[in-house]
Order: sequence, then C-alpha cells, then structure tokens
Amino acid sequence: TNIIAKFYRPLRWDIATLNEEHSFVDELVKGGVPCVGAHKLKTFVHTTTDNIFYSLYPKKIGRMPQEFLPGELKHVGKWIAQLHNVGAQKKFQHRATMGNNNYIPYNSLNILEEFVQQELWTRYSEAAENIMDFLDDSLDPRSFLRIHGDCHKGNLLNDGETFFFVDFDDSFNGPAVQDFWMLLSSAGEEGRAELDELLDGYSELRDFNDNEIELIPALRGLRTFSYSAWIANRWSDPVFRKIFPDFRTYNYWADEVERLEAIAWSL
Repeated sequence: TNIIAKFYRPLRWDIATLNEEHSFVDELVKGGVPCVGAHKLKTFVHTTTDNIFYSLYPKKIGRMPQEFLPGELKHVGKWIAQLHNVGAQKKFQHRATMGNNNYIPYNSLNILEEFVQQELWTRYSEAAENIMDFLDDSLDPRSFLRIHGDCHKGNLLNDGETFFFVDFDDSFNGPAVQDFWMLLSSAGEEGRAELDELLDGYSELRDFNDNEIELIPALRGLRTFSYSAWIANRWSDPVFRKIFPDFRTYNYWADEVERLEAIAWSL
C-alpha cells in the first residue's frame, strides 16, 4: 500500500525516453529479473499540472551492500546475465547509445573549461581527449545491447533474500562490461578477482566478450570527467554548491587530473 513518487528534473527527459526506460524495466520484471518497476496506471509516466513528469513505484526495502560476501558476486553475475538476455532482444530507439555525443561527450570539455583551474587545463583536456579517442576507436556498436548503465552498489540492493536492481535512469545501448566495472572495489588485483567471480556467474547464462575488459580503465575515466561536467552544468543550482563545496578548488581538479592522466597513460 506504500508508494514512492519519483519526480523528474524539468527538461532532462522527454516522454518517449522515459517510456522506453519503463517499458524496459517492465520487460525485465516479466523476464524474472529482480528489479522495481513503476506502477502502470494507463501509462508508466504521468504529468503534473505544471508539466513535470513523475512515476509511481511500490515501496521496496533493501540495503546497499557495503562489501560482497563470498559467492554473492557470482550470484549478481547471473542476474546481470539475465538482465542482458532481455536487453539483447532489441535496441533502444529514443535513449542514448554509447559512442554518440551523450556518451563520448567531447562537448563536456566546453562546459568544464570554465571550472578547471587554468594552469591544469591543458593537462586535463589532453587526458580526457585521449580517453575519449580510445573509446571512439575501441567500441563496437554491433555488440551493444540495452543495459542498466549505472550498475553500482547504490543501485543494487539486498532485501535479505536476494539482490535487486533499482534506478534505470541511465539505461542506454552500450557494452555489457559497463554493468560490471562499477561494482568492483578497486582497479587492482582485488578488483580483478571480483570481476572474475562476476563473470563466473554471468557465463553460466550468457557469453561474454573478454576483449571488453580492456575498456574498463577508459570507462572509469569517462565517468570521472562526465560526472564533473554534470555538476558544472548544474552549478547555478544552489543545492549543488552545498553538496559539492570543493568543486571549484585547486585540489579538486589537481586530484582529477592525476586520475585521468594515470588512466590515459595506461591505455
């Protein structure tokens, strides 16, 4: 009897894009994938009198895993495989595809130039461009499928019996590996062991192209500066200035430059 109302930030989405998201989640639910789908009352998406989109969800309680217990990642890998089996049945027509301007966002540098410290800008932009160029050359759109797109621990909850997926806001057409790497605790040996466990479960239900593993560092870099561009694009909102008080400091951008250069040099 309890519901959650989700209101969408004005101008972020159009109705066709939102309907594709909810239709995808509905397919997943019907396909046995544990996730929380919106109530369908004639439609999944509704509109307020002042034209703000919203959707209504059943209230489901779960906890974000702080760390995965032995065997849990293999279990999660199976659920991701089932998600991808449904996702591979067709492509999104209205949502983004990795490789276009939404997900190889060269234009994000135009946004960030105003925010990155001037003395760091050349290093920052060169590292970011190298990462985007690598992805441009390496991505194979023929292998893309509908994916969660933002599959990290905060969007993978546990209700005490099993894991379930939430928040398909960023679902798009992309490589399968995008739904793995954000669940890893590190980029080192521990992360590789976690990836192996995920793929051990995944491969029981679906084949995985091991060549996609080489994309992980670049995808990590892409998320780093895309997230900063997302903050910069909303900097006029006072809420963002409170949430990210260090965003305009030298140390913030110096740390980000070092991360991006380390990734760019490793590609």
